[in-house]
Amino acid sequence: ANAPIFGIDAKGRVNEWNNKAVEITGFSRDDVMGQNLVEVYITEEFRASVKKVMDNALLGQEAANFEFPLFTKDKKRVE
Repeated sequence: ANAPIFGIDAKGRVNEWNNKAVEITGFSRDDVMGQNLVEVYITEEFRASVKKVMDNALLGQEAANFEFPLFTKDKKRVE
């Protein structure tokens, strides 16, 4: 895939993390699996909006092309 792809379970824990996500963030699959995506990897100012989109997605409400920054392993912000 040309884009980072991740999945979360009903509690917001990472259960999928593709190679592009590894390449962009520096976090391996082992690093992220089972971690809370929003609390650990999303920059603070976007946590509430990302959590809302994720919660809505888990309820079956689609959010097309929602973009948000992530933290890299060395604490840099990736847009």
